[in-house]
Amino acid sequence: MSLYLLWESYSYLLLPVTGFLVFSFLAVFSILRGKKNSTNIFFACMCLLGALIDLDIALVSFLVDEALALRLDRLAYLFFIFVIPVYIRFVHSFLGITERRWLEISAYLFSIALLPFTQTEYFISGLRHFSFGKIAAAGPVYHLFSAVGGIAALYCIATLFLGMKRAEGNRERNRIKYVLIGFGLSGFLILLNSLPISGYDIYPMGNFNFVPAIILAFGVLKYDLLDMGMLVRKGSTYFFLTGILTFVYALALYLSNILFMGYGNTHPFVMSFVFAILVIALFNPARIKVQRLVDRVFFRGRYDYRETLRKMSGAMASFLRVEEITGFLLESIPSALKTSGMCVAVYRKETESLELYFTMRERLEKNRKTSMRDSRAIASFFEGYRETLGRSAAGRIDIPDDQKKISGLFDTTGAAILIPMISRDKLTGIMALGEKRSGELFVHEDIELLETLASQGAIAIENAWNYERIEEMNIKLEEKVKKRTKDLAAALEEKERTQQQLIRSESLASIGQLVAGTAHELNNPLASSSSLIQICAETIGEWKGVQETDRVELIEDLKFSIKELDRAADIVKSLLGLSRQTQTYVEQVNVNTLVDDALRVLFNRYKNSEITIEKEMGEDLPEIRGNFANLGQVAINIINNAIQAQPDGKGTRTLETRYEEDTDIVRIECRDTGRGMSPEESRDAFKPFFTTKKPGEGTGLGLYIAHEIVKKHGGNIAIQSKEGRGTVVSVELPCRRRKS
Repeated sequence: MSLYLLWESYSYLLLPVTGFLVFSFLAVFSILRGKKNSTNIFFACMCLLGALIDLDIALVSFLVDEALALRLDRLAYLFFIFVIPVYIRFVHSFLGITERRWLEISAYLFSIALLPFTQTEYFISGLRHFSFGKIAAAGPVYHLFSAVGGIAALYCIATLFLGMKRAEGNRERNRIKYVLIGFGLSGFLILLNSLPISGYDIYPMGNFNFVPAIILAFGVLKYDLLDMGMLVRKGSTYFFLTGILTFVYALALYLSNILFMGYGNTHPFVMSFVFAILVIALFNPARIKVQRLVDRVFFRGRYDYRETLRKMSGAMASFLRVEEITGFLLESIPSALKTSGMCVAVYRKETESLELYFTMRERLEKNRKTSMRDSRAIASFFEGYRETLGRSAAGRIDIPDDQKKISGLFDTTGAAILIPMISRDKLTGIMALGEKRSGELFVHEDIELLETLASQGAIAIENAWNYERIEEMNIKLEEKVKKRTKDLAAALEEKERTQQQLIRSESLASIGQLVAGTAHELNNPLASSSSLIQICAETIGEWKGVQETDRVELIEDLKFSIKELDRAADIVKSLLGLSRQTQTYVEQVNVNTLVDDALRVLFNRYKNSEITIEKEMGEDLPEIRGNFANLGQVAINIINNAIQAQPDGKGTRTLETRYEEDTDIVRIECRDTGRGMSPEESRDAFKPFFTTKKPGEGTGLGLYIAHEIVKKHGGNIAIQSKEGRGTVVSVELPCRRRKS
């Protein structure tokens, strides 16, 4: 055999062996790392059948013993005829199709019917020799198998294509796309092997089925198409690609050894040295390039993500408000991962609700909700699940009925994945990310970055809550301090007021004793004077030889003197009653008469001055019940103060009385145009011994006594005054005497 034919024969083995390695890797990987569900099981079966047919092609071409090669080929088809039902079953399980069981059963029955023919010449009649090597020769039943297999392949490809068109979201579309390319193209290439098996001198295109298998492996490794846990690390990818590279080197060395067999027998040392140089010069650089290829294709965002993680971690540590943290996450993460949008849902344990914060520039959807109530079930689920949850995975995992609101969270936020933010085993929030704008899926590096940021974000939010609680406690503490300070100030003020009342009580007690003594001393001369004047009036009334007009005028003056002496006696009596805090005599009092009498008493005070007295007396005023003498003293004190308030002895004094029906009171107002009082003087005007007069001109008891008398009558007295503009003193007396 020439060296060229030898090289061509052995090089033919390279393609099917490569396919065998790729399919075997996928099968083992899905069995060891995948979940034990029907999709992954049938995926592994498909990969094993692909590896089996590639191994069969390699063995048939490699073995020199044609009888052995034929037996092995027929034995391989004993299993490979089930590729049709397994292919259909995998596609149905992958797409979630359950209503076509009849088709799966029909495919199984068809394969079972072919079993007896696989070991006979009706299926494989022998071996054919071509320029590229040996291959099986088809029998009549094989042609039936190929035709049905072609129909099944077209059906599966069409079903996958339609499923890809109907898929929602990038993840579902990418999953179906890679499976369609991997198994669809691989099955189509294997079907083309029926041409050389049928006798056509065409290179078997099925030997290239490792190409779509590698594409499928790429999708499984990078995008976790079969939900194997998103745990694919660089080591697995390095091992897979480096293993293929090692096999290529080993096959190259083996073929080189065959090609240079004669030279190697004569110069073994030279051949060993040359191969050692080749391994050192080629294998290690190629391995490094493979690792760089893995980093660039599978993990190209690693360095960007590391810098992003460093910056975001440092920034989040400085935030003290939940709004600052969520705003930073919403701004940074979509910018780094190029997503269509993002939502951060902060879980409030107190209200069991999720507060939704969306990106300001672009909402994930048009939904404008800002909160989700009754979210305790969602929190319970993620506190137990603790992993990143994709929209498609949510439909496949077992979620309790009371936690089905998770699908509502996907709909509300428009998210493709949900990343829980867990702190101390409790849910703090959820990061909801939309699809990538590039159409790519989230890879392991993306998930690793997001989960790290979610953990740090959860800690930052919890710290922000603690800061808010401390702030709230400080505010409450400050309020308590203010309240206690206010209470203390009030207590001190009450203490001072009590002390002033004690002093006033002592002063009033002294005044009471003085008034009582004075009243006792004045009562006798007042009574004597009154009796004497009464006798004089009677005597004058009996005089003869006096003009009648003079006698009448004199008698009226004496009677007025008697009346004023009686009034003085009443005043003394009222002072005595005031000092004793008692008042027993009550009568009907006409307020207008009260004011007129007060003016008559004070007439001598203003008759020689330029003071004008204006009276605005109300008509038909109802009488009030009270002590005429005491109320007269009130009127005298108020009017007297108004007269004294004008230093130059000029001005107008207005006295007004009126009845206010709505409140059933009679009002007396005294308005002057005097100097007025300051706010401080107005506030202290009713205090005993307070006076604005010069020393020796007043005792400071006039308004105080008036205040006490009005208060005993159930009324009110008030002062409104402005400096330089005069004063208004108003007295309100109830028509019906109130109980004090």
